Amino acid sequence: MQVPQGLGRVLVTIPTYNERDNLERVVGRVLEAVPRVDVLVIDDSSPDGTGDLADTLAAADDRVKVLHRAGKEGLGAAYIAGFRWALERGYDVLVEMDADGSHQPEELPALLGALGDADVVIGARWVPGGRIVNWPRSREVLSRGANTYARMMLGFPLHDATGGYRAYRATALEKIGLDGVDSRGYCFQIDLAWRAVKADLRVAEVPITFIEREHGNSKMSRDIMAEAMWKLTRWGLAARVEQIRGRR
Repeated sequence: MQVPQGLGRVLVTIPTYNERDNLERVVGRVLEAVPRVDVLVIDDSSPDGTGDLADTLAAADDRVKVLHRAGKEGLGAAYIAGFRWALERGYDVLVEMDADGSHQPEELPALLGALGDADVVIGARWVPGGRIVNWPRSREVLSRGANTYARMMLGFPLHDATGGYRAYRATALEKIGLDGVDSRGYCFQIDLAWRAVKADLRVAEVPITFIEREHGNSKMSRDIMAEAMWKLTRWGLAARVEQIRGRR
């Protein structure tokens, strides 16, 4: 599929840390699904040689770009670095995608197509038509619970605010503003979704199939979950205080 008319230049950003076993396959699938996009691999000095492999892929195909970072600083920091890189180079649409194969590149056309009527599109697991494959029940309960808590605390209608398969118009990221985003783990996804809603941007959710990784280890940890719950609570309480003050 070609990039839908009117979207301009599209960059798929893929953060990596020890994803050598997955990277080449994922990049190849992206470029096969939508040949007229570029891919930016954002590698945090992976000790397994992921960065070297990314350089090899870039040397063989000028649609592949590489951003090397000094060390592992978290998912949010990696995406922010990639977004800044892309905005400086005039890209019009920025896509978030995991390197582990859990996000299906073949569904990228659906996300890009939905940008025709939206500023931000989230690939959602917890909407009709969305599904997960090979997740333990405990992981599903955790994800559903986190999203329910996000809706309750923040009062927004999104069903998968933690989802990391997304497409942003560059103008949306510029309106959101990246300077104040300090979330490093998966809370980063909730943070940007919350900022988009507060900025009155059009946020759409499209169903996706999420498949648990086959190679490598998940980056999810207790610290990441603790950060998400703490910040959700803080944001939610701050929003309620603001509402109360607004009624006075």
